[in-house]
Amino acid sequence: MRSDDPGFLSQVWERATAVQPVPDAGFVLLTGVLALVLVLAPATWPRVRLPVTVVHEAGHAVIALLVGRRLQSIHLHSDTSGLMVSRGRPTGPGMVAMLAAGYLAPAALGIGAALLLAAGRGIAMLWLLLLLTAALLLWVRNLYGVLTLLLGGAGIALLTWYASPTAQSVVAYLIAWVLLLAAPRPLIELLGTGRTRRRTTDPDQLARLTRVPALLWTLVLLAANLAGLVTGVTTLAPDLL
Repeated sequence: MRSDDPGFLSQVWERATAVQPVPDAGFVLLTGVLALVLVLAPATWPRVRLPVTVVHEAGHAVIALLVGRRLQSIHLHSDTSGLMVSRGRPTGPGMVAMLAAGYLAPAALGIGAALLLAAGRGIAMLWLLLLLTAALLLWVRNLYGVLTLLLGGAGIALLTWYASPTAQSVVAYLIAWVLLLAAPRPLIELLGTGRTRRRTTDPDQLARLTRVPALLWTLVLLAANLAGLVTGVTTLAPDLL
């Protein structure tokens, strides 16, 4: 079916807005345990961290646009690092909000995903992720980043169109759990590096802007992510807490 066929667009809309039955607590808990293994296992964490980095840079980009900055580029690298470049006033609340948004974005997106899943809107969640991926493609300026987003977007598109409802639910819940569980880990790793880390991290830049120590910024961001994790867990699996 052609993508410019009104019937095709109607079918896309029907799939994206369909309500699915919320899985039982055992299913939700099982996907949460699997996500925890993916986040904690040394063999899988680098693969999990890359999409977390994508969300991190997307968080910077969205807030940069909202506070009136000019977004120039996003770079994603094979070592799971990323860089978002924007132009605008180098100080002030807007700059602080933009810098803080990166580490907060995975937990915030995870909470949003949890709310959609709890309402039976798992397919809608996947389509929204696809739209976010497409939007980021407009700003990514390196080949590795473009390929990463294309492969990720293609995977989500194929999943929403061809996979069984069970497979769609498994992936949707895994994504939500991974975002929530992975959000605190980069900050914990940052605390572990101590004085040996480079002084270009978001907390270090926030410290220079606000004169609040980088350690305190790291702890505040970590506390916010842990609060986000609790919120997400109570939304996805209210019987656990």
